[in-house]
Amino acid sequence: MANKGKTVAVLGTITVVVFALVYFGITLTSNIGKTETQISSEDAGKQLEKLYKNINVTTAEQIKGQIDLDPVAIGDSLPDISKFPVSVDNTTDSFVEIFSSTEKSGTGNDGWLNEVATDFNNSNIEVNGSHVSVKIRNIASGTATDYIRSGKYVPDAFTPSNELWGEMVKANGMNTQLITKRLVGNVAGIVTSKAKYDELIEKYGSLNVKTVTDAIANNELSMGYTDPFASSTGLNFLVTALGTFGGADLLGEQAVQGFEKFQANVPFIASTTLQMREAAKTGKLDAFVLEYQIFVNATDLKGGDVFTPFGVRHDSPLYALGDLPQEKFDIIKKFAEFVELDKYQELGEKKGFNGLNDYQSELSTVDGSLISSAQKLWKEKKNGNKPIAAVFVADVSGSMNGEPLNRLKQSLLTGQKYLGKDNSIGFVSYSDNVTINLPIGKYDTNQQSMFVGAIDSLQANGGTATFDGIAVAIHMLQTELQLNPDLKPLIFVLSDGETNEGHSLNDIRGLIETYKIPIYTIGYNANIKALESISSINEAANINADTEDVVYKIGNLLNVQM
Repeated sequence: MANKGKTVAVLGTITVVVFALVYFGITLTSNIGKTETQISSEDAGKQLEKLYKNINVTTAEQIKGQIDLDPVAIGDSLPDISKFPVSVDNTTDSFVEIFSSTEKSGTGNDGWLNEVATDFNNSNIEVNGSHVSVKIRNIASGTATDYIRSGKYVPDAFTPSNELWGEMVKANGMNTQLITKRLVGNVAGIVTSKAKYDELIEKYGSLNVKTVTDAIANNELSMGYTDPFASSTGLNFLVTALGTFGGADLLGEQAVQGFEKFQANVPFIASTTLQMREAAKTGKLDAFVLEYQIFVNATDLKGGDVFTPFGVRHDSPLYALGDLPQEKFDIIKKFAEFVELDKYQELGEKKGFNGLNDYQSELSTVDGSLISSAQKLWKEKKNGNKPIAAVFVADVSGSMNGEPLNRLKQSLLTGQKYLGKDNSIGFVSYSDNVTINLPIGKYDTNQQSMFVGAIDSLQANGGTATFDGIAVAIHMLQTELQLNPDLKPLIFVLSDGETNEGHSLNDIRGLIETYKIPIYTIGYNANIKALESISSINEAANINADTEDVVYKIGNLLNVQM
């Protein structure tokens, strides 16, 4: 980010460079000009009106489409399991497949379990006279739980980050046997800047989820956390917070009231840990949630940041799933015993695990059905009394013709089930010019039908005026906010990222910053970096749609943000 003390000449040079980079489609990876481009609300309104008048905008005839009123079936949106890589393959015919959370089955410091599993497979361990092995599949705990609970794919064993996912699987009726409560030690925690930590200690005497939620409810702390449907740390924080408000009655009136008061002052909910960390780098958050193993390995965090553990431990429990033959059950137990060897626990320590062994879980075992209900409560209450007004902005330029446009339509038609009847939705498409396919309206059955009709009618041709489309969406939202100031505005841009006509990012960056509208971008056959530069302005997320799991990803995004 450019410093305010830069000279006028330098600022002018930066402005020219930024314009050139955006105009020619080169990615902006920094926030150059961010502070300098912000403008007053009054000037923003004048600039927006001027921009809007310079854009060729038409309003399409509303067309009703056929809607499906059945609830979302999560299994329908999950991609083939092959989308998620096998990080260690089995080496024998007698083996078990284990779903493993990503912090231990990835690469580098996140690849601890892969190294242990590889050694296990090379150790010629026998069960019933046959050599055995394990197959490790790298998959996030929340996604793994969706596969198992939906029945779309059930492995022989599951090692999520924490026990909450195991309890949810068990409550869903799956035969679930706990083999060990701990493969390797880890905890979830709240990372706080040193200055804010000292301030909270001085006022509250200690730092824990209770004092943190009190400080947030009193608007004394700006903190973000991650999606409790997908993130182990986010789920842990949600359950712990509800327990803090309501004691043993996680879903009682006292818990709900406390959560609503706290949630009203939460500025940011991230879809992923990566998005949370990127938001933290901007300095706008005083605190955020993270696992300890990531914290100790993170080179991008400030040296003075303080880590405070909370909730249940993240000790990677291991579960056997389904009605397994005795041989597979024995392999899982052999593997659990192998992991406990000092050699592998010391390896875990080198990779950031086993660092806070004295910390004990604040919560006793929570029933899985209660956890699922807590997620539903979060979905209903996370926006407080502020319904959302969202405009979807779809690229229908010639470069989107064929498979990209088909993917866009499929993901929107599936994702629209997550939008929520209390929210308001509008739809815009753009190529050379901009079309308002659906003015903003309450997302009742009639609006839903017209939203589907607008999606079905999309056809691709012409150039790509992405920032014209965004400007029109901003204008629609500002008009709507004049009628209902309590709305929370959002924009979702679906594009290949290649802007070649109309206004540039430099023309509208100040508007985006002043109005503070998060812009979530979804890239189809895309220049992902160009889209990331748009989303990064107000700490929103970017999704790469050139993957088989795009429908699932977008469903998760809409579930969190809508």
